[in-house]
Amino acid sequence: MSIGDITILLRQGVMQVLMMAGPLLIPALIVGLTVAILQASTSIQEQTLTFVPKIIVILAMLALLGGWMFTTLGNYTTQLFMRIPDMAR
Repeated sequence: MSIGDITILLRQGVMQVLMMAGPLLIPALIVGLTVAILQASTSIQEQTLTFVPKIIVILAMLALLGGWMFTTLGNYTTQLFMRIPDMAR
């Protein structure tokens, strides 16, 4: 196993993390920003007002994309396990 192979594995791992986290974090960021703008314009400083909508959006995204996320992660894990014999050489 060469440095190039290790670099490819690390790059694929980082991309897998981004693919799993992105669909959850981007909508939560948008909702948080929207609620923060509403709070600033109305001078309401309630902490739960930002927390609850973000949790609802994250749970909704998990419900919509959970199957795809687990399938993608399972395929990546299988691919890594298939490479173990090559790594031992």
